[in-house]
Amino acid sequence: MGNNKYIWVIAIAFSVMSLFSCSENGVSTPKPRMYPRVIYPTKNYINFDTTLCSFGFRYADFNKIVKDSFKFEGKPADPCWFDLRSKDLNTSLHCSYYNINDKKDLSSLIDDAFNLAGKHNVKANYRKETIIENKYGVKGILFDIEGPVASPTQFYLTDEKNHFFRASLYFNSKVNPDSTAPILTFVKQDIDTLIATFRWK
Repeated sequence: MGNNKYIWVIAIAFSVMSLFSCSENGVSTPKPRMYPRVIYPTKNYINFDTTLCSFGFRYADFNKIVKDSFKFEGKPADPCWFDLRSKDLNTSLHCSYYNINDKKDLSSLIDDAFNLAGKHNVKANYRKETIIENKYGVKGILFDIEGPVASPTQFYLTDEKNHFFRASLYFNSKVNPDSTAPILTFVKQDIDTLIATFRWK
């Protein structure tokens, strides 16, 4: 009986010490999620080289122009399909150009632009459409898509007769709106500049 009582006292003492140890350490709470620090590059706008394409615009020079690698019948889909890529921001603005003709009329190109923007509706919280018309007579629609979507900003530009240009912004990593929102705000300024300075040759 004496031994059992001694063991019982030790067990109670050990339990009390454990309680005090827990209270000293406090209740552990999850740490807030940290995101990689982004170093925003300096903005210097330069002219897009119009040697191959029938349009021009100004863009931030921290972007690298990368020709589209997709090929049709062994050739690039079009010499004026390219990406504006930023390694620092981990973004790509996919750009494509179409000459309006019998095979690709204006209405079908506009339908394609709306359908591509609509593919994000499943994850989107909201979609805003803004009419574009700059001082050079270029018209189009800007799609701003809120939520955890792959492409939060898309737009198309046209002269409604011969030319059609479409672009979509992508983050080259899994999209988390909380972490990408500041980058999107930064890049949106460059997209606005591109649209405002866009003109046909």
